[in-house]
Amino acid sequence: MASLGQIIFYSMITLIVLFSAIIILILALAFSNSSSEVLSSNTVPIANLGEDKLLSCSLRLQSEQTRVSQLSVTWEKEGLEGLVYQYKDGVPDLGDQNSQFRGRTQLFPDALVTGNASLLMRNVRSSDEGEYTCSISSSDGGGTVNIRLRTAAFSAPAFTFSNGVLTAKASRWLPKPHVTWLNYDGDVLQGSTNFSQSSGGIYSVVSALQQANISSSYTCKIENDLVMSISQATVTESAVLEKTYFNYSTASSLLTSGYLSIMTSVLCIYYQT
Repeated sequence: MASLGQIIFYSMITLIVLFSAIIILILALAFSNSSSEVLSSNTVPIANLGEDKLLSCSLRLQSEQTRVSQLSVTWEKEGLEGLVYQYKDGVPDLGDQNSQFRGRTQLFPDALVTGNASLLMRNVRSSDEGEYTCSISSSDGGGTVNIRLRTAAFSAPAFTFSNGVLTAKASRWLPKPHVTWLNYDGDVLQGSTNFSQSSGGIYSVVSALQQANISSSYTCKIENDLVMSISQATVTESAVLEKTYFNYSTASSLLTSGYLSIMTSVLCIYYQT
């Protein structure tokens, strides 16, 4: 039989556990019902130079049907004089916008009423890389979120096959990548790769795999520290069938998905020369 001291001890432990569970539940409910949290679906995005990029920022609302009023949004960039973008009193307020972003940024009025203040940045430049802060203030609350934008150049390779040589050509990569060829079983194969650099510093890649076989499948990986393209190329009698997808470096546990990838499929048909 347990002594009185043991009964008191175990009772205290039970009460502590119960009180801890109640506190955690209260905090969870408080956060789940909060309408003042500003979130981003991707706090470390990678933008492809020369293309458009959407920087995610939104006010979490209690219901998808909720509409916000008296909304103001400010996008800032660390170390930048002036603003990236500002919206208040129902219209863009760009009097203090830095010239670097003039005519290249916009919000979406139809999305703003739902608390979505994501910023579309057009024709991304290397100078756009850096730390951004999205601030939202509204009748339903507000807050801020920090986003670290990284820039790179990347493109899917195009494949050709002639005289037993399978060649992959990719026109835009930065930073400089390296190339790996693998066979269907995942064994590394010996390929030869050449790089050329444009006046803007962008690398083009030409990589050749000797002694490739018809009716065989090969994998070509082009990767740097930010982006990896993985291409599966199948050689047929008259064509190369290819499929490419991209994996992006997360470099942060804050990403909602933890690891993002965008899938693109390309069918490239050509005739042997």
